[in-house]
Amino acid sequence: MARINLLPWREERRRQLTQEFARQAVLASLFAIAIGGYAWYHVNGMIDHQRDRNDYLEEEIAVLQKEIEQIEELESTRRQLVARMDVIQRLQQRRPQIVHLFFEIADTLPDGVYLTQVTQKGDKLSVNGRAESNARVSSYMRRLDASPWLTDPELQIIESEDDDVSRFTLNLAQTVPDSDDDSDDGESS
Repeated sequence: MARINLLPWREERRRQLTQEFARQAVLASLFAIAIGGYAWYHVNGMIDHQRDRNDYLEEEIAVLQKEIEQIEELESTRRQLVARMDVIQRLQQRRPQIVHLFFEIADTLPDGVYLTQVTQKGDKLSVNGRAESNARVSSYMRRLDASPWLTDPELQIIESEDDDVSRFTLNLAQTVPDSDDDSDDGESS
C-alpha cells in the first residue's frame, strides 16, 4: 500500500478556507459599512428634510400670526366703528325726539299752568312749575298721561304759596310712540 501524505493538502485547504473566510468577512464588513453608511445618510437626509419642513412651517406660522394680529386689529377697528355707528344711529333717531318733547310740553300745558324749569336725564324728565290751582295740575297730569311722547307723570311736590298759586314738581318719562316702531318694522320687511 502506498502511503499518501495528505497533511500538506489539508493545510493548503485550511489556508484557502481561512483566506476565503477572511475575504468574505472583509466583504461582509464592507457591505455592512455600506449599508450602515447608506442608512446614516438616508436618516440624516430625512432629518434634514423634516427640519426644512419644520422651518417652513414656523415661517408660515409666523406669517399667519401676523395675519391673525392684523385681523384682530381689523376686528377691533370694526367693533369701534360699529359702536360709533350705533351711537350715531341712536343720536339720529333721538334727534326729532327733542322737537316732539318741546311740542308735547307746550301742547299738553293747560291754561293757568306755567313751567319754571324742565330737567332731562336720559329718558326721565323733572318738571317744576306754578299753577293757579291744584285742579290745573291734575288736568296737566291727565294730558301728559294721554300724550304718546310723555308717560308716567308722577307728582312729587305740590305746595300752596301765599297768593293762591301752587308750586309743583312732576317726574315723567319720555317715550317713542308704538306707531313709529310699527312703521320701522314695515320698512324692514
